[in-house]
Amino acid sequence: MDDQPGNANRTRTSVELFAGGGGLAMAVHQAGFRPLLFNEFNKRACETLVASARKTLGTDGLTVIEDVRPEPPDEGQPAPLYPADVQDLDLTAFAGRVDVLAGGPPCQPFSAGGVAKGDEDKRNMFPAMFKAIRDMRPKAVICENVRGLLRPSFADYFQYIVNELRLPHQERKDSSRWQDHDAQLRDILAALPDNDSDSDHYKVVVVPVNAADYGVPQVRNRVVIVAFRADLGVDVEAFEKQVKTPRYSEAALFRSIRNGDYWRRHPDVPDHVKARVEARVPKFVKEDDCLPWRTLRDAIAGYGTDATLPKLPPVKLDRLEEKFDFGDEIGVEHHIGWPGARIYKGHTPNELDRPAKTVKAGVHGVPGGESVMLLDDRVADPESPDGWRYLHRYMTVRETARVMTFPDEWLGSGPRGEQMRQLGNAVPVVLGEFFASAVANALAAAEASEAAAGDVLVAAR
Repeated sequence: MDDQPGNANRTRTSVELFAGGGGLAMAVHQAGFRPLLFNEFNKRACETLVASARKTLGTDGLTVIEDVRPEPPDEGQPAPLYPADVQDLDLTAFAGRVDVLAGGPPCQPFSAGGVAKGDEDKRNMFPAMFKAIRDMRPKAVICENVRGLLRPSFADYFQYIVNELRLPHQERKDSSRWQDHDAQLRDILAALPDNDSDSDHYKVVVVPVNAADYGVPQVRNRVVIVAFRADLGVDVEAFEKQVKTPRYSEAALFRSIRNGDYWRRHPDVPDHVKARVEARVPKFVKEDDCLPWRTLRDAIAGYGTDATLPKLPPVKLDRLEEKFDFGDEIGVEHHIGWPGARIYKGHTPNELDRPAKTVKAGVHGVPGGESVMLLDDRVADPESPDGWRYLHRYMTVRETARVMTFPDEWLGSGPRGEQMRQLGNAVPVVLGEFFASAVANALAAAEASEAAAGDVLVAAR
């Protein structure tokens, strides 16, 4: 992946819970971490992890295990995959051996689609994350979730999550209300010194993100929570400044469209499409030092995330019913057309020259208008204001995976709807890699600072 922070020159280790189709797991691996264990409950997602492990997860296959008290694998050995309820896992054998614990606890309790029950919803898996922290004492934690966590109606409970992450070893009793436990945590936190360096405590950074601002060709609003163990001496303020600094922008995309850089990257775009897109560029566009937002057209063309990605072949509208894999001609799978796409009020399509809309899992694994795209092709339509109507179709699974910045080697298991569900629930790889690399660099900087301080102490003696 390009434009990412430099990785520390050492192999670090990771454990991935709620791995899903592998987005965050791939990101953490690409940031230089060796996987010690994966956990995922969904059968199809587990099949995807096993099928893609050698090519995308940095491990020589996955060993599916039933042991609820697994042991970390030696370097060069396959990582274990526990395909069952994370709440049953005992990870104490991993204590002191894990640099990063990563995962996205199921978000349904906090999403609109999940009826937003929050703490009352049994699908809330944050307590399982805290148990894993108590078991393993990782140096850092990376957690991604829906922006719904930041809703005003969840403000108190979200702060409770942050407080638990800061003090994960202050375990909540089964009989206590979360409000009572939170009051206890707040009392403890209020008494902590500013220079707290207890190995039982963590320093937490909360980052609301739009994935497009980090180089993902998709508008995807999420929250990333990162925690560092307090005894490590990580410069949390510097880390927070780095990860909250925008790197890509809509304004830069507008400027590249206006000055022609964008069109030079896509020389085959018809003039009528250029004119339509340019007419929507605001008259006044602010200046910044950012790179242009990446677009759906960029993703399909293979631009931006990996220079070796080929341009995906066009999907022929007259062959949609055949469900033919158009990617075969370039050796890419799951680039299959799908019939039945519609556009109507509240069900509007993606435009090629903007980042895609948020890829969603959907109630039954079938996205709505978010998986429809407007094409460059048009037909005469006397009922249209300008006399033309642009054609549209469903995005293919491979196009959707590109929008999620998954490598073409990733192969989702199950029918189309299940593959789309896995993608909709995933972390975009580029977004995850940015944060995982930043964590690795922060840990390396803290270690270097500690070593330098030790050298000074030795010299003083």
